[in-house]
Amino acid sequence: MATEILMPKLGLTMTEGTIDEWKKKVGDAVAKGEILFSVETDKLTNDVEAEADGVLLAITVPAGETVACKTVIGWLGAAGEAVPAGSSSAPAEAAPASPEGEGKGAAAAAAAPAAAPARAAGEYVLATPYAKKLAKEKGFDLAQIPATGYKGVVVAKDVESFVPAAAAAAAAPAAVKASPLAEKVAADLGIDLADVKAAHGRVLAEDLLRYIAETREKKTDDAAGEREEVKPMNGMRKAIAKNMLASVQTSPTVTFNLGIDMTEMKRYREQLKAKEIKVSYTDLLVKFVAKALTEFPLLNCSVEDNKIIYKHYVNMGVAVALDSGLLVPNIQDADKKSLTQISAEVKEMAKQAREGKLPPEKLKGGTFTITNLGMYGIESFTPIINQPEVAILGVNTMEDKVVVRNGEMCIRPIMNLSLTADHRVVDGSVAAEFLQRVKSLMENPALILA
Repeated sequence: MATEILMPKLGLTMTEGTIDEWKKKVGDAVAKGEILFSVETDKLTNDVEAEADGVLLAITVPAGETVACKTVIGWLGAAGEAVPAGSSSAPAEAAPASPEGEGKGAAAAAAAPAAAPARAAGEYVLATPYAKKLAKEKGFDLAQIPATGYKGVVVAKDVESFVPAAAAAAAAPAAVKASPLAEKVAADLGIDLADVKAAHGRVLAEDLLRYIAETREKKTDDAAGEREEVKPMNGMRKAIAKNMLASVQTSPTVTFNLGIDMTEMKRYREQLKAKEIKVSYTDLLVKFVAKALTEFPLLNCSVEDNKIIYKHYVNMGVAVALDSGLLVPNIQDADKKSLTQISAEVKEMAKQAREGKLPPEKLKGGTFTITNLGMYGIESFTPIINQPEVAILGVNTMEDKVVVRNGEMCIRPIMNLSLTADHRVVDGSVAAEFLQRVKSLMENPALILA
């Protein structure tokens, strides 16, 4: 019996998802646990595994379409099995009943004109928002477009492939009048006379020469490439744009910069490495900043309805850059975890984020964020607060600089930190004291035990 493939609910707050990509084609064999499709939400793109063995019988929601959670998006079953009647009378794609009939079925489908939709006069047409937008732009009547979506919903591909009857009739080629010389030149050069604009009723040799010159000029312009390209934001980018704008509009911020001598921290890291404990500077920052936050609760709070909510825990967010945007998973109770636990969790979160397998709960409940641009050579920047937090720490590059120590010039590895704080609750003096405490801890790593 055919099994429904549903749009999954990947988190408590998820209400809809967009099919990012189908990993299998209709008719492909699918094994239980194999990646079947990927879903894009406003924060993540997740790979979804097949829940049973079988053949992909139908895809009712194509890539790019957005539907509510628990909506049927396809069917899985035995080879040649029919999709249940009434559930998807015209799927976006349908598997052939048998291998022998596949070629013939495809050819017949290509040759046959689209059947007129069976709709009563004045009947409301179900269509996706994007399909409605396309139809309006093209001037199509939705009622005339055959639907292939789930339960008779018109989807974008239906609009894109729709050819009105009048247009189809007008597509028949008409005889082109041309002089004998123009006909011979066009035949020699492989030019379709229907593409040539006639200046005097019929195509002449001079019309062909003008057409050739214009075509050559157009090809030159095309080779130079398009000057502009418009692409819609994906779900993650739209969420980032919305959240960053909301943050700037919510928090009056000040950014504080401070350089840290990393000599002792580098030595500390080498000592750990000698004991086969490999940690990154980000791991060390999480540990030492979490320690400082327990001493400066205002940097670890949030604001709601003119109330300050103090957090007696540190959930440290670590920004992870992806090709499609930025995610901030957090290490829960970072102040209570060892350096090795933090290091293992940071690596695992980054891996899950890049593979699209990050649990949604990891993106909630953060109290403070660290974002590192040091690997790009950035010396200073102004990070934007990850709401509803009240502060974020930007990490810059570490480079050797000439400094004065004990009255003598020397070269030391200096790393700049950029702290952005919400001035509604964090005054400049508090932010400065917090940064000084982070500096003290990192320049004297033994203090982490105090």
